[in-house]
Amino acid sequence: MRNVALKLSGFLLAGLLFVSCSKTETSSTTTSALKDALTSGTQNLNTAMTEIASTQAFQLLGVSSGAVLKSGTTATTTYTTYIPLSLVTGVYDYKPLKTNASRDYALIKFFTKSADASKMVVNLPLAKLKDPRVLREYVASDSTQTNNFTMSVTNYYNNYNSYRDYDYINVADITIDKASAGSLNIKSTVSPTTGTQYASQFAFSNGYTAKYAYASGDTTLSSFTLSKAAAVLYKEELRTIRSDTARFGHEQQYTLTIGDVKLVRKADRSYAVYLKNVLQTKAVVTMVDKTSTTEPSVCHQREIQITFDDGTVATVSTLISNSISNISTLFTSLHDIYFAAYVVDWIAYDIYYKR
Repeated sequence: MRNVALKLSGFLLAGLLFVSCSKTETSSTTTSALKDALTSGTQNLNTAMTEIASTQAFQLLGVSSGAVLKSGTTATTTYTTYIPLSLVTGVYDYKPLKTNASRDYALIKFFTKSADASKMVVNLPLAKLKDPRVLREYVASDSTQTNNFTMSVTNYYNNYNSYRDYDYINVADITIDKASAGSLNIKSTVSPTTGTQYASQFAFSNGYTAKYAYASGDTTLSSFTLSKAAAVLYKEELRTIRSDTARFGHEQQYTLTIGDVKLVRKADRSYAVYLKNVLQTKAVVTMVDKTSTTEPSVCHQREIQITFDDGTVATVSTLISNSISNISTLFTSLHDIYFAAYVVDWIAYDIYYKR
């Protein structure tokens, strides 16, 4: 019996040593895994943004509100429209007008309807679209430019009663030099009773998709996502609580996801870090906004720092420093997608008003 007891004691001691070693290895592996996952995630994000920024579609998304055209015919400040796709179907080809008075013309005057179609197809020079202000101007190079940009609108709906009451849909495929450049999907609903629901998406031809969503209410939710196939490369989510009539209220929760790593700041300003949805209890997060903004973001100078349990520190802005500017362009452009909405909308308005 004594020998049996000694053997059992030996087994128990060995088992305790094994468990102790196993726990140490697990803790070390967890720290390493979190750091590795963040490094890998940011590297994948940087690669994605480099590939996206090299596309011509990205250059178009960079067209800002300051560069967009306005209709040559001034509309009244109070107006209503009901424009379904069926009203604007057809193929519209850009044709420059050789006149100094062209700036005063409606945009539709620069397009010829060359064919009937089941969708709205707009063909024009890419160079003109990159600088919409010259769409209604004639320059010498116009004689040599070709309509190498095509926007095929497969779903369109514009029901406008006021800036507080409208429904809008714009779904289209983009072609540049006869090659697919991507597709866009915009849906916006504003109601005096239910608030604002807005969602926009641009799917690049190289497999990446950028999305922005906003839903107002007592709790307002907004998010920006960059993904490839089913994998989320980058996502920011903001939840705010209504305080007045402002677009965003007091921040309740902010979430940043990069690959398999998710960082959360809660209403009480406590933080949580997750790796593949498993809470990492030893990582410490600090977050500082360098500027005041209603919709805080990493690309709008929100600084996020992670201190791992081994004392090493990682700063998100440093890890993605080469991508922040391009992420900001996507983030901003998806709020409106100016190049698409303004060209298609003004042609649609001109058709609706029979200009």
